[in-house]
Amino acid sequence: MRILLVNPNMTEEVTTLMWQTGRAAASPEVELTAVTARRGLPYISSRAEAQIGGVVALEMLADAGSDYDAAILAAFGDPGLLGARELFDFPIVGVSEAAMLTACMLGGRFLIVTFTAAMCGWYRDCVTMHGLDSRCAGVVALDRPIGPLHEVRERHGDALIELAARESRKRDAAAVILAGAPLSGLAERVREALSAPVVDPIVAAVKQAEALATLRPKKASQGSFRRPASKSSVGLYAPLAAILRGGHDG
Repeated sequence: MRILLVNPNMTEEVTTLMWQTGRAAASPEVELTAVTARRGLPYISSRAEAQIGGVVALEMLADAGSDYDAAILAAFGDPGLLGARELFDFPIVGVSEAAMLTACMLGGRFLIVTFTAAMCGWYRDCVTMHGLDSRCAGVVALDRPIGPLHEVRERHGDALIELAARESRKRDAAAVILAGAPLSGLAERVREALSAPVVDPIVAAVKQAEALATLRPKKASQGSFRRPASKSSVGLYAPLAAILRGGHDG
């Protein structure tokens, strides 16, 4: 089984961190490949940047062709996820949706904890996009300079643990999600300090991608996620433009 992990951000160190976390969780027969955006932004942290990242993610998935059994959109907030499900035949898993649905299976409401307040509004939008407002106990973040992205876990790990413990008790959260690619792998450390279950979005996405690839779902030929009608374009990335031209004829 081949799974592609797509990072629509340009920070290679963060891609490596996510790949290491995903590889440790993946089944032995899974070949996990990670790719980093060649253009765009070092890290997506706003709604506007997410729109840009969504386009970059579609380009990266277009490059994948038919070589993979499933793909993971590895940016919390799931930029481009719904569009990707229209265009590509293999299952696409968003790390945010995977984490939230997994957290729902662990109990009542989940709490999302991240490392910068700049992303809270966008993350709340993502909860709404997936129809999970009633299951979300809130989105909370540290309020401090973060420094280099690949050092967030080491620099702010203790503060994140304290924040997660305090807010999960205060909000009676049944599960905690550590949101943001630089936090990949931190769940193992946090798990010992919290009474609530902790969900790592990369781990959740890898296991759900495995499940979907095993189920081999048929591409929808009707409904809102069927492939869009064939359409020409101007100036788009050539592999993505070719996929748009290859839409259905109806």
